[in-house]
Amino acid sequence: MRILLVEDDALLGDALQVGLRQADHAVDWVRDGVSAETALMTEDYAAVVLDLGLPRRDGLEVLRHLRAKQKTLPVLILTARDTVDDRIRGLDAGADDYLVKPFDLGELTARLRALLRRAGGQPAPVLAAAGITLDPSTRHVACGGREVELSAKEYALLHALMQQPGRALSRAQLEQHLYAWGDEIGSNTVEVYIHHLRRKLGADAIRTLRGVGYAVPKNVTPAVTPTGTPTGTPS
Repeated sequence: MRILLVEDDALLGDALQVGLRQADHAVDWVRDGVSAETALMTEDYAAVVLDLGLPRRDGLEVLRHLRAKQKTLPVLILTARDTVDDRIRGLDAGADDYLVKPFDLGELTARLRALLRRAGGQPAPVLAAAGITLDPSTRHVACGGREVELSAKEYALLHALMQQPGRALSRAQLEQHLYAWGDEIGSNTVEVYIHHLRRKLGADAIRTLRGVGYAVPKNVTPAVTPTGTPTGTPS
C-alpha cells in the first residue's frame, strides 16, 4: 500500500523508508508539515506515518487540517512526545494510533497492518476471497490450498484488490498503490502484473470490468487442474 511518511530526522526517515519498502509498501517521504499537507492534497495514500515536531508546521496542525477536510485515511503518530497528555492530544486531534520513539520497526509495521485492515473493512488478519488467502503479516499467499510465490509488485497489486473484494480499482488507482514518487511506471505495467497473477492464480481470480478496472470477485473458487495449473470456476 502507498504510505506517506512525514519525518524530519534524515537518518530515521531513511531507515523507515527502507523498512516500509521491505514490507512491500510504496513510500513517499517528506520532511516538514507544509510539504505533508501538499502531498495529502495532491496524492492518494492508504495511510500516514506522522511525526509531530516538524519544521514549518507542527504535526498536530497537519492532522487537524486533514480531518477538517473530512479525510478519513488512517494516521499513525510517531513521536518523541511521550506524556499521557501528548497522547491524548494526538488521539483527540484525529490520530488512529500513537507510537513513541524509540520503537521497534516490527511493531510499527504491525500497527500499520491493523490500521489498514480496519480502514478496508477487513477485521480478520488474513484476507480471503475467490479461493485465495493472503496473510499481510507473513506475505504468504495461497490459492486452493496451494502456496503461490509472487513477486513484490504482484503481491502488492493482489493485496490492494483483496482489501475490498468485489470492488473494481482502475489502473490509475492501482498505480497509486504500487508506486511512490520517482518510481518508473511503464504504460502497460499494471496489465502485465494482472496477466502474471491470472497465470498463477487462475484466469477468473481477477475480473476485468471493461472501462472501469479490475476486481477480485467474492464468488469464484479457483480449482486446480490435474497438471497443477489453477483455473477459476464460478461457485
